[in-house]
Amino acid sequence: MSTLDQLTSDLTTAMKARDTLRVSTLRQLIAAVRFEAKAGSVEKELSDDEVLKVLAREVKKRRDSAQIYTDAGAPERAATENAEADVIETYLPAQLSDDELQALVTAVIADVGATSLRDMGAVMKEATARAGASADGKKLSASVRAALS
Repeated sequence: MSTLDQLTSDLTTAMKARDTLRVSTLRQLIAAVRFEAKAGSVEKELSDDEVLKVLAREVKKRRDSAQIYTDAGAPERAATENAEADVIETYLPAQLSDDELQALVTAVIADVGATSLRDMGAVMKEATARAGASADGKKLSASVRAALS
């Protein structure tokens, strides 16, 4: 079952259970995935990896919004954004631990033959491809930068 099919199925289940937070969040996710599929001149079928990228982007949006709401003194809205992000994260693969991330970066640096920060682009490209949606870009970049300097 594809991720989009899973989202649709879970939406039906949440509607029957009258879980308003989950229903609202899943509707937004399905809309975001369909919007991504229709972006451009020709509608395309998204692969599961592309759907996961959309979901990861949606989590990031909600975490950023929650931080903004917290800074603005609106903790109720921040809690809602964090709750939505938590729902979305259940559809994403587990994140790499710090040790696993460091091992990945070390392996990529050895494979690419990187020696300085000038090679960071090549290392990031390969590390991002290997990690996929299971690593946060900021953490990955910080780890690569620390390893190369």
